[in-house]
Order: sequence, then C-alpha cells, then structure tokens
Amino acid sequence: MRLRDLREDRDLKQKQIADYLHIKQNTYSQYENGQRQLPIDILIKLAKYYNVSTDYILGLSEEK
Repeated sequence: MRLRDLREDRDLKQKQIADYLHIKQNTYSQYENGQRQLPIDILIKLAKYYNVSTDYILGLSEEK
C-alpha cells in the first residue's frame, strides 16, 4: 500500500514507475498490490527514487 501512496502523492502513473524500473506495468502493479514479492534491487531503486528508507516502503518504520 505504501508504494501506491508514494506514487499517487507525486501524481505518477504505474506505467511511469515501471518504465523507470525497466519492467512491465503489470509487474509493477503486482508489486503494488502485494501479489508479487518485491525484489531487493527494485526495493532499493524505489527507495532512492522516492527518497525514503527501504524500511518505510516495507512498512517496518513510520519514518520516511
């Protein structure tokens, strides 16, 4: 759910993030919906992109 919130807070579409990550939009959608496990390399790229911690994305911390 945090991935969706981060993306929507920046008015971005799933396709834009998927393009940044060099993956298909459907794959990114599955990450966002929890249908597919988020690989570590993708997690790190997203944390850097959104300037938040990996723990925040994973829901382990409330601090961005």
